Amino acid sequence: MTLALRLAQDDHRVTVIEREPLPGGLAAGFEIEPGMWLEKFYHHLFRSDTRAVALITELGLAHRLHWSQPVTATLRDGDFHQLDSPASLLRFSPLPMTDRLRMGAALAALKAMPSARLLEGRTAATWLRRWMGPRAHAVVWEPLLRAKFGEAAEEIAMPWFWARVHDRTRSLGYLRGGFQQLYDRLASEVRAAGGETRFGSAVTAVTTEGDGLDVETDDGVEHFDRVVSTLAPRLTARLAPELPAEWRSRHDWGRAYGAQCLVLALDRPLTSVYWLNLNDPGFPFMALVEHTNYQPAADYGGRHLVYLGSYRPMDDPLMKASREALVAELVPHLARLNPEFDPSWVTDSWSFAAPFAQPIVTVDYRDHIPPFETPIPNLWVASMFQVYPHDRGQNYSIALAERLAERIG
Repeated sequence: MTLALRLAQDDHRVTVIEREPLPGGLAAGFEIEPGMWLEKFYHHLFRSDTRAVALITELGLAHRLHWSQPVTATLRDGDFHQLDSPASLLRFSPLPMTDRLRMGAALAALKAMPSARLLEGRTAATWLRRWMGPRAHAVVWEPLLRAKFGEAAEEIAMPWFWARVHDRTRSLGYLRGGFQQLYDRLASEVRAAGGETRFGSAVTAVTTEGDGLDVETDDGVEHFDRVVSTLAPRLTARLAPELPAEWRSRHDWGRAYGAQCLVLALDRPLTSVYWLNLNDPGFPFMALVEHTNYQPAADYGGRHLVYLGSYRPMDDPLMKASREALVAELVPHLARLNPEFDPSWVTDSWSFAAPFAQPIVTVDYRDHIPPFETPIPNLWVASMFQVYPHDRGQNYSIALAERLAERIG
């Protein structure tokens, strides 16, 4: 949507074709009730997300952007431990003080490091064991990496971890009323600049035709001078059969997990924490995000909203499980977090799953990132697989789009 806006503002005739019925992609929201929006997959901004903040300001939504410092904690040995600042790290009792100081020094070094260039070729697990110590790795980082990446936890590249530390701030930003306002405003501005938006239309093939490209959708075939695919490289490879074998061997590569969230509405708070990392074993979800410990429950009709978030292999049966099956599988574990919890607290629930939501960022990942231009003339690619070493995120999608808009001119 950002790319479409920039090109339309530069007098290009732009058409956005999106399979989903509304703008936003992985960041899109859903209506709890008419006019009341929440993200399908939890979202917030960091103070370092300057490109996203600039776009929000440009589109006249800065007055809706709210900043605060909600609590992030880690579950370890059945207890909640706040772990979101240097002071809370010094109080983190699961580690001896010497390990807390060592971990703090290593985190400070990563924060100060201006780029990840010196970390290329190293895995996060190896670096963390060496510089933070084996206990800090075992207690804090290994459970998080394993929960996020499963069997690939030992393979994850250290530059990816650097970005997770370097980019983050304790202060978090949220667009009151939901980020869907931003995506809807983008779509409106694209149309106001002369562009066209088509939602609920899936692209099924892209082929060369003359000096341009034919795009086949559910609605037929249409010719364009230039096409930008914002899909994962593997999906682009499926849609563009003329991409040569050499490109495919290098860029139709690697692994990715899907994202899954079960969103619960409760009639009362579950915890006092916004973001809870589950470092104790046995949970069938990676993190618990209690959105209404960050934004007021009054914004959602008094509902207390909780995300149970996971990244899973795309062939995991739970990725296709019904909402009822997910509730039955996941909700009983909430009693481990609040012994008073009763399933009757749940007044509503929603479930969402999306493929190719989390690339598996191994040490050789960088060598397989595709350039914007493909070997097919006038076919370009731009997706979150190209924001390395940063992780998926609205800010980096916006920045990537603006770089590409300058290239296309």
